[in-house]
Amino acid sequence: MMLANQGDLLPVSAFPPDGTWKTGTTKWEKRNIAVDIPVWDEFICIQCNKCAFVCPHAAIRVKVYDHALLAEKPITFKSVPFKGTDFKGDAYTVQVAPEDCTGCGLCVEVCPAKDKANPRHKSLELASQAPLRAAERDNFDFFLALPDPKRSRVSLDVKGSQFLEPLFEYSGACAGCGETPYIKLMTQLFGDRLMIANATGCSSIYGGNLPTTPYTVNHEGRGPAWANSLFEDNAEFGLGMRLSLDKHAEQARELVAELSATVGDVLAEALLKADQGDEPGVFEQRARVLELRAKLAGVDDPRARSLLELADYLVKKSVWIVGGDGWAYDIGFGGLDHVLASGKNVKILVLDTEVYSNTGGQQSKSTPKGAAAKFSVGGKATQKKDLAMLAMTYGNVYVARVAFGARDAQTVQAFMEADSYPGPSLILAYWHCIAHGYDLAQGANQQKRAVESGYWPLYRFDPRRVAKGESPLKLDSSPPKGRLVDFARNETRFRMVEQQDPARFRVLMDEAQEEIHTRWATYEQLALAMTPRAKTDDGKGA
Repeated sequence: MMLANQGDLLPVSAFPPDGTWKTGTTKWEKRNIAVDIPVWDEFICIQCNKCAFVCPHAAIRVKVYDHALLAEKPITFKSVPFKGTDFKGDAYTVQVAPEDCTGCGLCVEVCPAKDKANPRHKSLELASQAPLRAAERDNFDFFLALPDPKRSRVSLDVKGSQFLEPLFEYSGACAGCGETPYIKLMTQLFGDRLMIANATGCSSIYGGNLPTTPYTVNHEGRGPAWANSLFEDNAEFGLGMRLSLDKHAEQARELVAELSATVGDVLAEALLKADQGDEPGVFEQRARVLELRAKLAGVDDPRARSLLELADYLVKKSVWIVGGDGWAYDIGFGGLDHVLASGKNVKILVLDTEVYSNTGGQQSKSTPKGAAAKFSVGGKATQKKDLAMLAMTYGNVYVARVAFGARDAQTVQAFMEADSYPGPSLILAYWHCIAHGYDLAQGANQQKRAVESGYWPLYRFDPRRVAKGESPLKLDSSPPKGRLVDFARNETRFRMVEQQDPARFRVLMDEAQEEIHTRWATYEQLALAMTPRAKTDDGKGA
């Protein structure tokens, strides 16, 4: 009734009393807004999976599966033999959801596969949606019914991660959004053990836009847990999730120890000493929890009943605090800083558009020098706050700056390292936004320009490297090259300033260019200075 604009007719009794809402409901919207959708040429595809990786709406997907399952495929369903060794002998398909695709074209732009005989022809090209809709709808339904590979078989890299079911799909974010690919990736990497505390902003609007939500569940009925909080307290909200999980896990472990004779000493020890540092480890722990439940079933002991309620907390959970730059740099910074200083095992993802995107385009402390925004229409005169540098000063916080359009492998690596780090982690993710003022089909290309110009340097700060005799700061992008102004002129937020006052624009760009080189030199010096000194025989620094 809400989708039919008749929500005002619903009685209070129709709403869930506990505030929870059914997930996986965006799949019923079928907006059909794309004029053109991607068409796959399977014969020149190199099976890199980059198209699925960048899709903002999980509307183009890839699968590997047994050839035998093609016996009853629709007549227009496409497949080819998989080229890799990890799924040797299986079939491979790239499939679009025609009624959920927004036609943004990002997948086509990032596709690297070209016909050698005709380099203008790529493995993915846009074609009119209307004549393809019916056939591709049937193809997508067949595709979804194909089984997903077991998580324990998949490599968690750019290619492998896209064989995992996205538990964030068909969101109502802007066509070509640069933010949602990060969230989709997060659900693929961490699956149903993911818990998200989401600050108010774009990510909370498309994340919980009643009556539908893009967060969904896997074939076992499990999915991420998501809740929205305010600008000012989301970091503390997420920390509360972590503390609650830790307490429940502590209670579960105590009960396992107390009931070791009942469940078996071997199983009890395995549960308590499980290494859950990777997907196979998590998979094995889940199998142990199932065995534990079977052994406790029917046991007449209040401790056993309590352990049955708490058993799932023995499986590692990944808690992520998510929000935009307005939250992280400005209104919620005090809470974010508090959480970073806590030392607790929480992960923070800052989706950085460098402006208050959802509330009308006001400047934030993340807005770069020279860009126009509300309250700085003539171009922001001060440089961007370096949140990553502030976080690194704690020394025990994992910090990364990523941009999937520039280096997708580094993005995945940063997420995996952040999840495995036993303390607070902060990822600053650059994303192209409609507020920047250009065709978002070029979003990945503009991300590359941002990194190449030094506007958005890529790096990872991992305190664990110190124990290996390495610098904790690793620069993942090359020194700045080219002119910042060439990057800036691709975006309306900068061109507006130049059109209003060319002289002021030149001054701001010259200052920003100098600041880029100064910042890069600072990072280079830090990476060198942080390298542990060699030890002499007496254990003192050389």
